[in-house]
Amino acid sequence: MGALKPIHWLVFIVILLLLFGAKRLPDLAKSVGQSLKIFKKEIKELNEDDAPAPVQPQTYQQPQANPVPGAPAAGGPAIPLDTTNPATRTGPASSPESTTPPKV
Repeated sequence: MGALKPIHWLVFIVILLLLFGAKRLPDLAKSVGQSLKIFKKEIKELNEDDAPAPVQPQTYQQPQANPVPGAPAAGGPAIPLDTTNPATRTGPASSPESTTPPKV
């Protein structure tokens, strides 16, 4: 009962011809075909976009911790550990030369 018989198809085609006319049916079929072509193209592009890109392994370098507080960092100058009051400190940061702008 669910299958369409040839007479049903004939009636369906006659109704389409009456509704759209003989001239508009080829144009309609052409536009439907173009729409399906564009739809398939977009689906293909979406599938390509969803494909995972090859992941390159990243290497991270762990920062080296100083085993002794006050020990110089690797490759850097030794900075003395000063625990005195910052107002009475006599290091390079508190000297008046470090607060003046450079002379040009």
